[in-house]
Amino acid sequence: MSPELLLILVVVAAIVVAIVIAFFFKHFNLWFQAMLSGAQVGFFELIGMQFRKVRPDVIVLSRIQAVKAGLGITTSQLETHYLARGDVRRVVQALIAADRANIALPWNRACAIDLAGRDILEAVQTSVNPKVIDVPQPGLGRSTIDAVAQDGIQLKARARVTVRANLERLVGGATEETIIARVGEGVVTTIGSAASHKQVLENPDRISKTVLDKGLDAGTAFEILSIDIADIDVGENVGAKLQADQAEADKRRFQAEAEKRRAAAIALEQEHKAEVQKNRALVVLAEAEVPKALAEALRSGNLGVMDHFRLQNIQADTSMRSSIAGPGTSPHGPTGGDKSS
Repeated sequence: MSPELLLILVVVAAIVVAIVIAFFFKHFNLWFQAMLSGAQVGFFELIGMQFRKVRPDVIVLSRIQAVKAGLGITTSQLETHYLARGDVRRVVQALIAADRANIALPWNRACAIDLAGRDILEAVQTSVNPKVIDVPQPGLGRSTIDAVAQDGIQLKARARVTVRANLERLVGGATEETIIARVGEGVVTTIGSAASHKQVLENPDRISKTVLDKGLDAGTAFEILSIDIADIDVGENVGAKLQADQAEADKRRFQAEAEKRRAAAIALEQEHKAEVQKNRALVVLAEAEVPKALAEALRSGNLGVMDHFRLQNIQADTSMRSSIAGPGTSPHGPTGGDKSS
């Protein structure tokens, strides 16, 4: 073997030894800690984690927690969940909490809940220690659930819902917003079906019983334990307000109809006046034809001069009698008196 080849082999061997020593000192603490804890993790497994872009400290510490809690979770399972962008530490903590509370939570289900974006540890804690949800939530801009009873009185209610997480339905189940919406709908329906607001004020628990009987937690990630009416106040008299608004609207409608009829009457009156003026014009035109007819009769010999004079005398006599009798009197005599007198 040539000296140059031997030198190359020595250099390569030195580099390999240096890398091994570097990895050894880097992961020695984790390997030694896992060995003392009874959660054996191979040294070459730690090196493989380094090349697979997996944080060895997260995997080793999570495995130690699992082994100390009596959970049979392997290093491969932890690595797989880590590579799937899951929160390994939180999943292990959730499994330990579920095991202590005697809640059945398999590893695969816990990983599925975590990968679905749900907080698995919070879900387990909620399953053990139920949480209270305010309906409606003050942060959504409304402080009360407003509903109107059949007598027209508005009631403003606030409810508190105690829920417990249902781990079996956590993946694909509806969230708190659905619970809030369903409870709000149930409160409005119950108040609206009451004949009087006094019935609701006397027995607020009827709202809780009615809402609970509807099974509002179906298809959600929670189990409703109780619904309590925290407060209920009397609001406006909506029925009276609506009646007043309706009366005002009816008054405006009737006023509009009356104005319409008045305008129609005025238009009809104007039409009649125009018709009178038209008839008067026709009379004037007819009277203008009389002298023409007389002249034509005189020219044609149908009317003599003496006949024309007699006609004028008759007209003058009639006009004189009318002026003597005064207005309202017929040319043939007084209209209201006795002719013999």
